Amino acid sequence: MGRDGKILDGITVLDLSTFVTGGFCSAMLANQGAEVIKIEQPGYGDAIRHSGPPFVDGESPYYWTVNYGKRSIELDLKNPRATEALYDLVEEADVFVQNFRPGTAERLDVDYESIAEHSDDIVYLAVSAFGQTGPWRERSGYDLLIQGMSGIMSVTGEAGGQPVKVGLPMTDLITAMWAAFGVTTALYRRERTGEGEYIDLGMLESALPWLTKQAGQVFAGREPRRMGTKDPVLAPYQTFETADGYLNVCILNEKLWWELCESIDRPDLPADDRFETNADRVDHLEELETEIEATLREKTTDEWIEIIAEDGGVPAGPVFDVEEALNNPQIEARGTVTEIEHPELGDVPVIEHPLKFDRARSGFDLPPPLLGEHNREVFRDLGYAESELDELEADGVFGGTSDEAE
Repeated sequence: MGRDGKILDGITVLDLSTFVTGGFCSAMLANQGAEVIKIEQPGYGDAIRHSGPPFVDGESPYYWTVNYGKRSIELDLKNPRATEALYDLVEEADVFVQNFRPGTAERLDVDYESIAEHSDDIVYLAVSAFGQTGPWRERSGYDLLIQGMSGIMSVTGEAGGQPVKVGLPMTDLITAMWAAFGVTTALYRRERTGEGEYIDLGMLESALPWLTKQAGQVFAGREPRRMGTKDPVLAPYQTFETADGYLNVCILNEKLWWELCESIDRPDLPADDRFETNADRVDHLEELETEIEATLREKTTDEWIEIIAEDGGVPAGPVFDVEEALNNPQIEARGTVTEIEHPELGDVPVIEHPLKFDRARSGFDLPPPLLGEHNREVFRDLGYAESELDELEADGVFGGTSDEAE
């Protein structure tokens, strides 16, 4: 069956955000066909460009991972002529993304009211740490702070140990995914009503719905606690040591429990009153861990994967390091990690996004852009004459001479 174009073909996104929340959101939109124009501070750009080490020939690979599929222009928004040029872009845009601290957009004349004057059906997304209202609205906030204030750190780490941050910018990415969801649903509503939308998205609120199981414990009057890799309501559902590494085992029902015990040749375990039901196993978690780990330490992780997962059909898997996660037969078969041609570095790695539509295409068509790479191109596409582009440069709209090669 042939595929049509990308779902968001024809949608133009102006992204004034920095770092991850807005950046990953607009990357998701770019992957589905939106034209994303990244509007950056002249001469410096998005701060994530400088996030490192490591760097590859002066470029941050971290920057790449949230900026595939975009074009970059520099605009000095303290320059009134640059603001006028931005408004020209707004008139042709569908989505406007910013993650300024509340109050900053108003000072720069890029708040919703100012932008809507030039495009009354714009979908305007304002991302901030705590949202546009409330006593904490003016506080700055980053992933570490939000992980701590959302309760995530309180349930992450080993029992009796310090709270631990999830080892990736989890709340940045959670917020980014809510942002992309909000933008696409607002575009769907606009398609039906013709009306634009203003979206107020706070990082703290974005994280709370993901508490799910832990929130359920609070609602039932229990205090969630740090349990390492263990689970508060399922057992065994955790990481075990093997002869040469680690193995995750996920038992969600009694059928799987019996099948696990059969696979590891421990029929005595389900016959033990302490381990008969899931509730029993949760109540005797430490004893259960000792029994299972004693057996799993007898073989290597690969041997147990073959025995438990492949032959036994029980959910179990290794703990990969990041390089192994990016390079394994399943990921290779799915074409998830590919390459895209960079304007200066040759081919650079790209992690494709996972939505595989049957009737639509998706994927990144552009590499992460150089700072200001498309200064002239974007405005040329808008209808500016070369003489007008020269004037923009001369007026310092781009902060200096354009980086775009003619």
